[in-house]
Amino acid sequence: MTTRRTRPAPRPPEGTPPPAELARQARAVLADAVRIAHWAADGTGTGSAPLAAQALERAAAALELSPAQVRAGWDRARLAGLIELHGDTARPGWRLRAWDRDDSAVLRGWVALFDAWSLVHASPDGIEATAVAEAVEAVPQVLSLLQLSAGAVTVPALLDLLGQRVAELHEERCEVPYGPREQPVAAGGRSADLNALLLDWALEGLASVGALTLGAGHATLTPLGNWAVWVKLEQICVAAQSPAGNIEQSAADMLLGCARLTPGPARAEYRAWLAARPVGSAVAELLAVARGEDALLRGLAFEALRVVGAPAEPVVRSVVTEAPLRPYALLWLAEYEGTDPDDAQDVLSREEATWLWVDTAAAVADHGETGLLVRHLDSAVQGTVPALLDEVRAVGHPRTVQVLVALAAAHPDPALAKAVRRAAFQVHTGGA
Repeated sequence: MTTRRTRPAPRPPEGTPPPAELARQARAVLADAVRIAHWAADGTGTGSAPLAAQALERAAAALELSPAQVRAGWDRARLAGLIELHGDTARPGWRLRAWDRDDSAVLRGWVALFDAWSLVHASPDGIEATAVAEAVEAVPQVLSLLQLSAGAVTVPALLDLLGQRVAELHEERCEVPYGPREQPVAAGGRSADLNALLLDWALEGLASVGALTLGAGHATLTPLGNWAVWVKLEQICVAAQSPAGNIEQSAADMLLGCARLTPGPARAEYRAWLAARPVGSAVAELLAVARGEDALLRGLAFEALRVVGAPAEPVVRSVVTEAPLRPYALLWLAEYEGTDPDDAQDVLSREEATWLWVDTAAAVADHGETGLLVRHLDSAVQGTVPALLDEVRAVGHPRTVQVLVALAAAHPDPALAKAVRRAAFQVHTGGA
């Protein structure tokens, strides 16, 4: 027999500053954003996005910053989770409240900004969205080369790598270039000048968030950037060593692979899967799964979105109007804004809580054990089974009949099971 040993905790590369020093550097990068967040959160300014012109002028005067600095700081504060918008009101995010005392919160806030670099730095005018998206998808390889080189890397070397990665993306999509070419063509069938323009944009964007420094014809990761890239590479390595190999899976298969894991290991798998993908496309893929018919995957998708944090906040807020996702989105936003998870249910209306109860019951019926479905009755907000059945019938969930039938089959009390079957029949036939 062999004894499987736990993988030791990885150590950062030699020369990596301690967390306290990394947090100090992150605080310096976000200093203006923190000042603006405090200004906005104290009620002196409105929270419209982008920052309203009058509020912009007031902030510039109060903080002795230029309007451009205020606008940039405002965007960074939102992306780093320092402020949150509720209608036209800006409120302090939990990271702002913990900013001076919690180094890990500071580093998580900076990593959220780092992940959103392409939102911080506007892409060049006149470039197709597809080309911009390909550049963003290729940037992790560029960052990996910078991290593994442990020093300055010339721009031509980075440009060559970017072109190779874009070519791989085209091959994966079976895109073959054709037609006459008047400009030099880089790997992937795209103009070399376009790749150079996009590389310059990416390097400038990463420099603007403090991830690297630019010199004459070369780029170098900062200690913060080096640490962040190492963390993401380490997450990928951990996932690659897992028996499930979730990093290579689609979002749906990854979530199914994590379904029976306890919360800690599941979060580690989510982080590794997310680290291997551009944050925007990862969030979009998770939400696509959440919109599907599998209620278990819907719940797990929002658990994975909790790991994403600040970069997912605008997208999660945008799906609050979608009835199937609304309860999940409201709970996600409540916890993101600092509400204790045990109290987060209070943000749901009675109808929303009932919808969520049915959706969770559908997940249990599809993937769980009989006993779990019976115990799920105890989690309903209604005090009695008749009240629950009345409200479940009224809420209009598409899985109501299947859930009630499964519950009736599972419940050991014949009288209660009969009442549940009657409710299922009434929903099915449209009776009262």
